[in-house]
Amino acid sequence: MAGQRALLLAGFLLPGFLLSEAAKILTLSLVGGSHHLLLDRVCQILQDHGHNVTMLHQRGNSFISDFKEKEKSYQVISWLPPEDYNKGLKENFDFFIEEALGDRYTFGKFLSFMEQLGLQCSHFLRRKDIMDTLKNENFDLVIVENFDYCPFLVAEKLGKPFVSILSSSFGTIDIGLPNPLSYVPVSRSFLNDHMDFWGRVKNFLMFFDFSIRQWQIQSTYDNTIREHFPEGSRPVLSHLLKKAELWFVNSDFALEFARPLFPNTVYVGGLMARAVKPVPQEFENFITKFGDSGFVLVALGSMVSNFQAQELLREMNSAFAHLSQGVIWKYKPSHWPKDIRLSANVKIVNWLPQNDLLAHPHIRLFVTHGGMNSIMEAIQHGVPMVGIPLFGDQPENLNHVEGKKFGVSIQLKQIKAETLALKMKQVIEDKRYKSAAVAASIIRRSHPLTPAQRLVGWIDHILQTGGAAHLKPHGLQQPWYERYLLDVFLFLLLVTLGTLWLCGKLLGMVARWLCGARKLKKA
Repeated sequence: MAGQRALLLAGFLLPGFLLSEAAKILTLSLVGGSHHLLLDRVCQILQDHGHNVTMLHQRGNSFISDFKEKEKSYQVISWLPPEDYNKGLKENFDFFIEEALGDRYTFGKFLSFMEQLGLQCSHFLRRKDIMDTLKNENFDLVIVENFDYCPFLVAEKLGKPFVSILSSSFGTIDIGLPNPLSYVPVSRSFLNDHMDFWGRVKNFLMFFDFSIRQWQIQSTYDNTIREHFPEGSRPVLSHLLKKAELWFVNSDFALEFARPLFPNTVYVGGLMARAVKPVPQEFENFITKFGDSGFVLVALGSMVSNFQAQELLREMNSAFAHLSQGVIWKYKPSHWPKDIRLSANVKIVNWLPQNDLLAHPHIRLFVTHGGMNSIMEAIQHGVPMVGIPLFGDQPENLNHVEGKKFGVSIQLKQIKAETLALKMKQVIEDKRYKSAAVAASIIRRSHPLTPAQRLVGWIDHILQTGGAAHLKPHGLQQPWYERYLLDVFLFLLLVTLGTLWLCGKLLGMVARWLCGARKLKKA
């Protein structure tokens, strides 16, 4: 493994050395928002490296609609689901987000949304014209992303090797990694890697809850699999995930708790990082007004702007009024409620250069929803955080931020002006948070290779070697009872019990013989 890494490093240092020939790569982007932005960045990196990249992009249900499409350097194949389905999906998603913003999120509502994605997958697989086009292109490699299971099924249908991008932190899905429950927290346990006895008890029990939830989520695609795969060759999603040649994880050692990884698991957190540019004058003028007090950056993703959350806005606006810092808040001015007077130290904008503002020397705090791309940018620039998770992987991501001590989080139901103001002041004034954030930034920046170099290097590696079989342990193919040695334990238990039973029988026979001998002696 060390030798392979050395060769890869040499390939980056010596131009043209160990670079594969241009490959035909298909990227499947069937959801929108930050997931699409991440895949777009992957496509650009690989295209710039010399590969021929094509993205299959679904239009019409990007969910988060305010991302501007730019001219692409790679080829794009678009498809649009039926209009009636698109309308139903949007209504389902809107309801799901409104429930989440109202702190009424339930797992059952998430399952309903995943059922819609399963139905969407069926619509796509019925498009014989697109599937035939993809087959005829004879791609060398397919790149998928884990939020939606449909890309895995498309790759299986095409019969092509694939690599997957895990867009969130570890734990949201089971990709076959070892999970020692004594120090690897299970998803939604909200533990860290330092567990006391009761923490380990909770983690052990949460493992069963996680397994059941995974089964329920994956079962939402059962009808799609039955419709589009013949009996006898129907994939099992839990097995299909483990067929990925590589798993690129959109996170970093700076955020994740240390845990066992397989050689085909590669951190690429920070792919979205861009070169820092000067802050536009409009923002610089606002920041200057607050002098050494600095400013707070607030960006909760696009959903808070797109959906009515008036009470949340009122409490946040009141909390910001308690700060001596200026507040730059990404929120659509056209959506701002007319009956809420904006605090004097707050500036709301439709768009802001998040990366550039996070790199500004006067930034004091980042208030975020906990999306992985935003957290990676904050870590890159050593900015402490206050997180307000909405749904999905965001609570889990912010649990890592708290565990690493460079931020705190506050639940939606706890958002009151005084509470939020205290949390923000705590992180701004307690310099330990800033110190931890700077330490994380050093870890993040000191990798010998950039995230883009790791992505390109490992894809080139498996293209040259014909796959990643040499990187994947045989354990991924073993049934669970073999992997955890349960068959061995059962065998040894039976041998032990059998031996004890035999010894008992022999002792009984000896005891009876001795008893009989004594009786004969007395007679």
